[in-house]
Amino acid sequence: MKKVVNNWKRWHMTQVMVLSFSLLILGFLGIVYAYSMDVDISPLKNELPQATVFYDLHGEIASKISANKNEGISIKHVPDTLKNAVIAIEDRRFYEHHGVDFIGITRALIRDIKAGGMVEGGSTITQQLTKNTLLTSQKTLKRKVDEVFLAIKIERQYSKQEILQMYLNQIYFGGGAWGIKHAARNYFAKEVNDLTIGESALLAGLIKAPSSLNPYRHLEKATQRRNLVLAQMKKQGYLTPQEYEQAINEKVILNNRGGDPYRGKYPHYVDQVFEEAIKEYHLSQDELLTGGYKIYTELDPNMQNSMEKTYENKTLFPKGSDQIVQSGGILLDPKTGGIRAIVGGRGEHTFRGYNRATQLKAQPGSSIKPLAVYTPALENGWKITDMLKDEPMSFGEYEPSNYNHEYAGEVPMYEAVKDSKNVSAVWLLNEIGIEKGLEATRRYGIPLEKGDRNLSLALGGVERGVSPLIMAEAYSVFANNGVRKKAHVINKIIDAEGNLVAEWKERKEKVTTKAVTDQINTMLLGVVEQGSGKSAQIPGIEIAGKTGSTQVPIEGVKGVKDQWFVGYTPELVGAVWVGYDKTDEKHYLKTTSGGGAAIVFREIMKEALKDTPPTRFNVPHIDTLMKDKQEEEEIIRKSLEENFYEGARKWEEKWRRQKEKWEKRWNKIGPNFNH
Repeated sequence: MKKVVNNWKRWHMTQVMVLSFSLLILGFLGIVYAYSMDVDISPLKNELPQATVFYDLHGEIASKISANKNEGISIKHVPDTLKNAVIAIEDRRFYEHHGVDFIGITRALIRDIKAGGMVEGGSTITQQLTKNTLLTSQKTLKRKVDEVFLAIKIERQYSKQEILQMYLNQIYFGGGAWGIKHAARNYFAKEVNDLTIGESALLAGLIKAPSSLNPYRHLEKATQRRNLVLAQMKKQGYLTPQEYEQAINEKVILNNRGGDPYRGKYPHYVDQVFEEAIKEYHLSQDELLTGGYKIYTELDPNMQNSMEKTYENKTLFPKGSDQIVQSGGILLDPKTGGIRAIVGGRGEHTFRGYNRATQLKAQPGSSIKPLAVYTPALENGWKITDMLKDEPMSFGEYEPSNYNHEYAGEVPMYEAVKDSKNVSAVWLLNEIGIEKGLEATRRYGIPLEKGDRNLSLALGGVERGVSPLIMAEAYSVFANNGVRKKAHVINKIIDAEGNLVAEWKERKEKVTTKAVTDQINTMLLGVVEQGSGKSAQIPGIEIAGKTGSTQVPIEGVKGVKDQWFVGYTPELVGAVWVGYDKTDEKHYLKTTSGGGAAIVFREIMKEALKDTPPTRFNVPHIDTLMKDKQEEEEIIRKSLEENFYEGARKWEEKWRRQKEKWEKRWNKIGPNFNH
């Protein structure tokens, strides 16, 4: 009888507890409903983080970039086996509850009490999503309450599939892998939809403790956890016995070479794409980093690789002391204006940092001479064989001098260019008039200020300065028969929905005539073949170009501040600058203008053109002109000699006849002198 009474009391107490718990739950739900109406879940966005993809000029993927630590995938592309694995181990009642699984919480509580500790958690997938995206990691009662309310509101606003998509794309799987797409690549070098059941179960198992279960360090623990996931999948009806047996016997084969090989590639070129997209097409950096755009560019991966390889070769650059000697370079297609390759500096790259290939503002030195002096001179009737003065002289207070302080008195124009004669260039600009020089310089796209209206323009003394990009575009005129095509990196931009949002429209300007560029080409071929640009020579390839350098503007310091080489073939233009970011008494170059920059240019072009059949300019070379000059001088010499001998012969004949007359007269009158 006593046992029956005790059973009745126990049953009655159970009913009371259940009723009390039910009333408590109902009251709690009422509070939750009222409270959750006011909580804010707007920071939670059901968006798929997408990398922006950059394509090269052949239409192949060249690089990727994203502001997100993960890359999203649509739930439609996640296999059911993976979804089931995550649900089976993390939230078995995912499809039944409304954000908070009170049954699961009760079950977990009972098991924890029986075990005397925490053995089972009660957080749902929705709660985990809330905790990871909307709340801090602080373990406080308020945070736990907020987590519950937010989870309930999320369930009312989003579908189960949307919640699962956000969860899988934002959860951490260890090893730096955020999101299921990154995890699949990080551990198995696979796309998500290629994962096996066993691989899916292993990834699902990592969610509980991604660091301590990392299979690269704790393979046995990770495998045990995988087997637990598979057992739960079988128990909950997600796997048949045959599928379970196959999966549990599957050997774990890890592959850490699944990182995206394109992510972060060609950073200097990508920087310029960002600049152009923002300035030309008015897209924001945030849009470009998160919008999943497809940007088709003018990048030539072989040429870009050749530039990057060259810039990694420390032996090609002057050795700095406590600072690195910097440089920027660019390769440009003169026929289209398409920028084929860019390197904006040496050393560690900073995203959208200072790009010396495109943002530099340095004086161009003698590399401006073909633009500001020799083009307008040829346009105004001068010939490349005309003689220019080459002697110390002053122009008011301005007294230019040749870099080696040697003078020939006068030299033909092509020789003045070949040997980079400073005085000859200034003298010629003074002869044709400064206005003609300024006007030609502007046509080449060189930015000028009011203060540039002086003869120092002939030697690159411009206030604003230029970049390798500006100089390469200017020199493209010589390789393109007098036409300047606007330089650009972007061909078109497609958004994530496949819409065309931007497209390059060709811009060109007739700068000068083909007759002028042919003569410039002849003279600049001479610079590389015989003059100051010999270091840029590449056997078997015709290279035309011009050196340039500027002096350190500090009294008492003799050295080079900026060093340039701008050169080209008929199909490719390159411009290279070398120098310090900040020049002072301790930081300047000691090499001549024919040194460092020309050598760097040579190595870049040698690699960039190694698979390109060489083409020729089809213009006379300077040695032909020199030969013609020598032949002309020989003709003159012979003519003078012949004239001299002919004159002497005539004088001798005249003297002989005169002598005969004198002798005849002497014979007549001579005898009378005896008397």
